[in-house]
Amino acid sequence: MSDQRPLRLGTRRSKLAMAQSGQVAQAVHQLTGRPVELVEITTYGDVSREHLAQIGGTGVFVSALRDALLSHEIDFAVHSLKDLPTAQPDDLVLAAIPAREDPRDVLVARDGLTLETLPASSRNGVARIGTGSPRRMAQLNAWARSHGLEIETVPIRGNIDTRVGFVTDGELDAVVLAAAGLTRIGRIGEATQFLDADAVLPAPGQGALAIECLAEHQVHGTALAAQLAELDDPYTRVAVTAERSLLAALEAGCSAPVGALADLLADGQIVTEMRLRGVVGSTDGTTLVQLSTTGPVPSSSEEAVALGRELAAEMLDKGAAGLMGERAL
Repeated sequence: MSDQRPLRLGTRRSKLAMAQSGQVAQAVHQLTGRPVELVEITTYGDVSREHLAQIGGTGVFVSALRDALLSHEIDFAVHSLKDLPTAQPDDLVLAAIPAREDPRDVLVARDGLTLETLPASSRNGVARIGTGSPRRMAQLNAWARSHGLEIETVPIRGNIDTRVGFVTDGELDAVVLAAAGLTRIGRIGEATQFLDADAVLPAPGQGALAIECLAEHQVHGTALAAQLAELDDPYTRVAVTAERSLLAALEAGCSAPVGALADLLADGQIVTEMRLRGVVGSTDGTTLVQLSTTGPVPSSSEEAVALGRELAAEMLDKGAAGLMGERAL
């Protein structure tokens, strides 16, 4: 039957990308009754061995998927939202942002250790912690300094297996990863510590997925975006919209040392307010600009964007611009 042509879902080839795209494929199949096939696409970020900050930040994982959408090689794509540049192309739409996984970072350390206990048991009292993220470096170094501890942040690249391997091989004392990624591939049990957002704010959009398609794409007379929108979680969308608005207003690229998290605050079962926190820091952790604002839950995308812009303006007034490092390309 003609209406059973599979919907083609574009995904990166990594184990994590395949796992999260597989989960979305199952949800879309249940929603539409259509078979969904994964189309594996290699991006420049997957093949380059340079550090992300040097090749344009995590946006390098997105362009090949978007090119495949625009050339009709795929019907829709699944991205890690934190990889998406803040500027949205006119002919593409974020049809759905499903409910978010845990946005926090986690530590995977040798011997089950934590940030507090690592330096004391490391050679020369200096713990070597791997991360490819200037945001994490800035906050980890600031945290260590405030606690009178010594750490060395070591830039690393690679998939989850590669990064955890640095610890199991003894090359590093610990690595910092996103909790959501470990959860989605069934390895969250390897985390030795969840890092509280008060110590390390996650990347804007961390833990959330973005389902993107052509704005005008039709499937048997129905807009695909409208069908995919059934998977959207409105609370997650306003939260990440505020976070990404802050990032955009700081004119920062994906590789800049910017953290942001919008928390929905509940009174019992009723969500009443949203708190947006933002941080920008020098990668050595000597200077951080960290501010927050709390207000009513945004009732529209425009209100969420305004909240992010307002906090960004306050952060710029406090000197955030001089700490940005990488600017959007």
